[in-house]
Amino acid sequence: MAGKETSAPQDPAPNPHATAEQIEAAWRDPKLANVLYHDWEAGTYDEKWSISYDERCITYATDRFRAVAGEESWPYPRAMELGSGTGFFLLNLMQGGVIKQGSVTDLSPGMVQVALRNAENLGLDVDGRVADAERIPYDDDTFDLVIGHAVLHHIPDVPAAFREVLRVLKPGGRFVFAGEPTKIGDSYARRLGQLTWWLTTNVTKLGPLRSWRRPQSELDESSRAAALEAVVDLHTFDPSDLERVARDAGGTDVRAVTEELSAALFGWPVRTFEAAVPQEKLGLRWKLFAYRAWQRLSWLDERVLSKAVPRNLFYNVLITGKKAA
Repeated sequence: MAGKETSAPQDPAPNPHATAEQIEAAWRDPKLANVLYHDWEAGTYDEKWSISYDERCITYATDRFRAVAGEESWPYPRAMELGSGTGFFLLNLMQGGVIKQGSVTDLSPGMVQVALRNAENLGLDVDGRVADAERIPYDDDTFDLVIGHAVLHHIPDVPAAFREVLRVLKPGGRFVFAGEPTKIGDSYARRLGQLTWWLTTNVTKLGPLRSWRRPQSELDESSRAAALEAVVDLHTFDPSDLERVARDAGGTDVRAVTEELSAALFGWPVRTFEAAVPQEKLGLRWKLFAYRAWQRLSWLDERVLSKAVPRNLFYNVLITGKKAA
């Protein structure tokens, strides 16, 4: 039966301070875990991941889109971001001229709230809904483009989500998902992150470096939230398997590419270090160093390593395809 976009009841309010009982229940319910974890992170998510809505991230987003989907049909009249978080991918693609009108959807009310606030601050034409990716609350044939960034690995039933994406796309419409972890890439990234966290939080216990240690209450809260990552991060992907899932759901012209090998080996320790120390200790020089080093390594990955290294060794997989016209 065709899906129906109805006048749904008011979206639930964000819950950034989950109780111990809710967290215990979340260990048995991946969707609840995603809501609690991302509501907790919504207010600081952009800062944590160095997300901005300026030329730096506009270029990053449009380059990711172009790498897998090319530049046909820009701008797309209406697009939806699935699992939008704070709106990073959609809002920067809109500023980059890829999309004219957008809709943000996320299972987390806190993330939808922040994404809409970001869109308003940027003066962009965006609406939003709290939505389950396995039951998208929009009519058939609604969107010219459906996008997502780092969302598929949070969805319990990825094949169902792809079927829903294709349902709400117009005939000939395109989907683009980026920022998904490969099986091998996730393995080395997690190990690097865990080692960096352990080293940083222990070294900053030493007397001369104590000013570089975040308050214990903040570290404890970060550890508690990080523990939920074992529940919210449900999948890693082999590029060929992900292509097969999209085709089985009815996608055509399906294509996956991968990126970030040396950039990921550098980036994950850097991001973990930044999360473990007080933000005021890291000034503009640090941010410029980290960003420029990542840029150079990304160039190395794209221009050199991608021609010599199997695609499943890279950290990120991006996938695109279309709904049959």
